[in-house]
Amino acid sequence: MKKFIYLCIASCFSTLVVAQEVVQNSFGNGFYNVVAADSSYSMKLAARMQSLYIADWDVNDSEGIHNGGSQFLIRRARLKFGGFVFNPKVTYKLELGLSNKDLGKVDDRNNNAPKMILDAVVKWNFYKNFTLWAGQTKLPGNRERVVSSANLQLVDRSLLNKNFNIDRDMGVQLRHHFTIGKNFIVQESLAISQGEGRNVVQENLGGYQWTGRIEVLPFGKFQGKGDYTGGALKREETPKLAIGATYDYNNAVRNRSNQGDYMVIDTSDVSGNLDDYIYFQTNVNSIFVDAMFKYQRFSFMAEYAIRGASNPIVKHTNGTPILDNDQEVDKSYNVQVGNGLNLMSGYLFKNNIEVTGRYTSIALDKAITGKDLQIQYTLGLSKYFKGHKLKVQSDISYLTLENNGTSGLMCRMQLDVHF
Repeated sequence: MKKFIYLCIASCFSTLVVAQEVVQNSFGNGFYNVVAADSSYSMKLAARMQSLYIADWDVNDSEGIHNGGSQFLIRRARLKFGGFVFNPKVTYKLELGLSNKDLGKVDDRNNNAPKMILDAVVKWNFYKNFTLWAGQTKLPGNRERVVSSANLQLVDRSLLNKNFNIDRDMGVQLRHHFTIGKNFIVQESLAISQGEGRNVVQENLGGYQWTGRIEVLPFGKFQGKGDYTGGALKREETPKLAIGATYDYNNAVRNRSNQGDYMVIDTSDVSGNLDDYIYFQTNVNSIFVDAMFKYQRFSFMAEYAIRGASNPIVKHTNGTPILDNDQEVDKSYNVQVGNGLNLMSGYLFKNNIEVTGRYTSIALDKAITGKDLQIQYTLGLSKYFKGHKLKVQSDISYLTLENNGTSGLMCRMQLDVHF
């Protein structure tokens, strides 16, 4: 056994030595790149991490700012692999999350194992502008969610994304694009997925999830994929605009489509085995409309989301409502129907310091969800040392809850390093 361990250690060191000899790139472009001698595959290895400090307080008229708390946190720590196999038209992406936030909730539905796999997808450009994706990756949902957490304009995504996004799932996607005239670009996406989020190992519980998206870029491509990158770092010389719309349908067993809590009912007489659970199912529909505009040092992004359900109120099979520990109707268990609006604008100065403002409102149906209208104002300040690859970001947010009598204040600062 000792010989085997020594052999493994020696192999690791020899691999590192070889990597040091062949790597010829710069910071931000991955720290290991290899192409097979026969050009049958390639692999690029990269890593990134986000170190976050966060402090928050309750605010009200009688006590002012009080009940504060703070923490240091490794918000994200990830390894990314990518390249091609067989030929350049067949590419792949594998992304692993290592931080506690990345690993997600551990339960029986993923074999009590951390949700380490974020992306594991193969993309095949099989004919002209048609590309087939297979595996687990982000669905073509709201723009802010599809923007990588490595390329965000503020410390983190908005409350709209938190409440409405459809995140990642397992399945297949078909992507296509075409150009009208010289610059008018149209992009279409269609996805069929499991419908219960990432890393689920059980068989399909509800029905499959269907997602369709169409997007137009009337003034041509953004530089550096800027339509899905925060900030005006490329300083577009001419105005660039992207407008997109997504429709998502899911016969869901979770109360935020493929996210949120499982709507488990009638479990009192079963053994506790997940195979014996009875799930409430309902058709959940989500619509997203969004836009990104950039010109010179100015950027603007807008998103609107709305979610509805054919039967949003969860009930037992006998027709009685779900009750909480106090024997009151548990409205938080219902489908989280409602709408949200997110507006964000930024200006980048010559010294690569950016000021960003964001307004977000979340209006869930209170009669069904029991939740008040939320409005959050955020002001951010970022310094880009090497684009999104090395940056320091800070923001301050003020959250109001209608008819609740309390508000919240939050301050954050984050360091991003992406190799």
